[in-house]
Amino acid sequence: MFKQILLILLLVFLAAPTHCRNRHVINFRWPNLYPESFTWDPKSDHFVMGSLRHPQLISVSDAGVVSALLSDESLPSNTSFIGIALDPRLHRLLAVVRRPTPPIAALAAYDLPTFRQIFLAPLDDLLPSSNAAAAVANDVAVDYSGNAYVTDSANDVIYRVTEQGEATVLSRSNTFKSHTVDRTVPYHNCGLNGVVYNTKGYLLVTQSNTGKLFKVNVDDGTARRVILNRDLTAADGIAVRSDGVVLVVSKQKLYFIKSDDSWSEGVVFDETALEEDRHASSVSVGAEDRVYVLYGHVDEGIMGNAERDEFSIVEIESEEENKEEKVWVFVLIGFGLAYFLYWRFQMKQLVQNMNKKTA
Repeated sequence: MFKQILLILLLVFLAAPTHCRNRHVINFRWPNLYPESFTWDPKSDHFVMGSLRHPQLISVSDAGVVSALLSDESLPSNTSFIGIALDPRLHRLLAVVRRPTPPIAALAAYDLPTFRQIFLAPLDDLLPSSNAAAAVANDVAVDYSGNAYVTDSANDVIYRVTEQGEATVLSRSNTFKSHTVDRTVPYHNCGLNGVVYNTKGYLLVTQSNTGKLFKVNVDDGTARRVILNRDLTAADGIAVRSDGVVLVVSKQKLYFIKSDDSWSEGVVFDETALEEDRHASSVSVGAEDRVYVLYGHVDEGIMGNAERDEFSIVEIESEEENKEEKVWVFVLIGFGLAYFLYWRFQMKQLVQNMNKKTA
């Protein structure tokens, strides 16, 4: 009996540290990069990111080794790369091009692996100038047909750019304007922000100044608010894991969200606090479905007079999911123990029966 108790204790001990591995932290250096967005490239096993200060792209390995990919001198002066996305089917990288003053908003496409520019699609003149602010292009997503979708944070608009670089307005839905904006918060002018494409034919789009999440049909641009159990305060970048869990990052938190009805409704089932002073602005899903946020210090980068060369990519886990998985480990141990005791009882009965026959 003593040996059996030791076996049970050993099983519990082995199960307990299932999630005790250290989170993956990638510290890297690049002068005045201030990256606003990043994405995982599974083909090269590297992260790819742009810069708030320059029209350049770099790659970062999981060990923090940095390589220059592109510096596009053909773009207008003082432009930068904001949102970026990979188009694996057409072997392209898409980058949102922006300049504050005089304002420029465009989408650039680059061939992989040569990084030759395929097109530069202007987004500035797609709205009537009489009732629209200067376009502030922000994030980009791509579908399997090569269409790209770019958010405009100043006008709450989504643009569509075809594989050939032809840009049109996909959605100016009044749904985007139907929620109250708190004018006292510093991000009150930042509307639609992060965007991700779902293979069922719709986009999920965050809105920073209301904390709402929208589902947008890519065929006709119709939009509806996703009903959530709480607002996503100061929502910024968005990503999706392979199991369908949506991840939304803000300066303060990373939200974990799931839905059982194709995003008519959703549930924020966990929030993980982030280091606010390092200003996370983007979230990406890397190898093995691991979730990472980018600490790019973008608030410092926007000021223009600061200098920095140290940035970080940090893995973030859901504590709620870890708890659930630990519970399942103990449930499995319980089943194993019950089976073992049942087997022992059966063997004891068998031995007793055999002893009776030989007596």
